[in-house]
Amino acid sequence: MKLDSAKIDRAVLALLYLGLHEENRTWKGFDWDVLSRLHEGGYISDPVGKAKSVIFSEEGLRESERLLYEIFGDHS
Repeated sequence: MKLDSAKIDRAVLALLYLGLHEENRTWKGFDWDVLSRLHEGGYISDPVGKAKSVIFSEEGLRESERLLYEIFGDHS
């Protein structure tokens, strides 16, 4: 089965919000290809390096929170 990378990127961006710390940093424990695409999209800082976290852009932080509640929120 072929996977939809855009859907994966949206889910990872949403899950990155769960690792939020220091106002706009998040732990980068996800697939490198996905993190690279999110960086190319302007949502996070460059994930390449020794740091264990990345910095959300303003848009990335807003979109990450929005997607978290859209995808995983309890809509009952």
